[in-house]
Amino acid sequence: MVESLKKSGSDELRPGVKIPAQETLLTPRFYTTDFDEMARMDISCNEDELRAILEEFRTDYNRHHFVRDAEFEQSWDHIDGKTRKLFIEFLERSCTAEFSGFLLYKEMGRRLKNKSPILAECFTLMSRDEARHAGFLNKAMSDFNMSLDLGFLTKSRNYTFFKPKFIFYATYLSEKIGYWRYITIYRHLEKHPEDRIYPIFRWFENWCQDENRHGDFFDAVMRAQPQMLNDWKARLWCRFFLLSVFATMYLNDIQRHDFYAAIGLDARDYDKYVIKKTNETAGRVFPVILNVESPKFYDCLEVCVKNNEKLTTITNSNTPKFLQTFKKLPLYTSNAWQLLKLYLMKPINVSLVTGAIG
Repeated sequence: MVESLKKSGSDELRPGVKIPAQETLLTPRFYTTDFDEMARMDISCNEDELRAILEEFRTDYNRHHFVRDAEFEQSWDHIDGKTRKLFIEFLERSCTAEFSGFLLYKEMGRRLKNKSPILAECFTLMSRDEARHAGFLNKAMSDFNMSLDLGFLTKSRNYTFFKPKFIFYATYLSEKIGYWRYITIYRHLEKHPEDRIYPIFRWFENWCQDENRHGDFFDAVMRAQPQMLNDWKARLWCRFFLLSVFATMYLNDIQRHDFYAAIGLDARDYDKYVIKKTNETAGRVFPVILNVESPKFYDCLEVCVKNNEKLTTITNSNTPKFLQTFKKLPLYTSNAWQLLKLYLMKPINVSLVTGAIG
């Protein structure tokens, strides 16, 4: 391993096992929900579509996909310096997000088994997919002499409670934005194989189809619950979750722009494309989407980017903690104001563009 990147003992649970990244507003979260409320949901009005999706899950198109080949069997010490650090961060964040999905879906499948068998089996089979993804990513981390203890992660993370409808909004967007992230990277590297610095990217085409199918499942569940989509409260919540997902991705990725540069992508252009496509996709089920084509949308996000850079500088300084807090307060306030302005921007009413959502 490159000497400059050996981890200190304080960064490891034990040799080769990384302490999970500190939880922040921008890190992947672990969720729980009201399983009894979910079990009471009536899905009969869209049961045929849900059964069709269940059959796709049972087919398990990717059961033979996540198998490492000979290209992995080499030293990766040539990926060094900041690129190596950022690449490990990318693998860790991706692994944590997939593992979070596995835990949530597995618990849903277990809790709903005797109450809503169609939903229960769908969740169980999605947890199978997420476990494969997380395992594949964690094995990739081991190529860089690092891995996550997923059992420790299960016990050490805080779990955020969301009501079922919020779980559906959030997971639908998470799966769909995951699809657009993976397929965009895959298509870029298909055209520019010289930028494929590590073989895991070759798996992204099939991988993203799992994300897409999972998103279709949540789409079908929400259509089976019209109250999640058709009243004024749904419009407000859809705007909130769209903005939360888009802003989180943008702020995270711009912080790690050097990683995207290492695979030949401009982080801003990549995120704007992914946001645009995810926003369009969300318009197939959400009653409103965001006006991400407005220059004001990214102007506000760029203010947040600059604020976050200043926040990082303050955190890394030798200033006493109480003075750091005092200096950070105006920056946090500015971020909140920028996000509020984005939330209050007039959304696009999907029903006026494509017809009412049924």
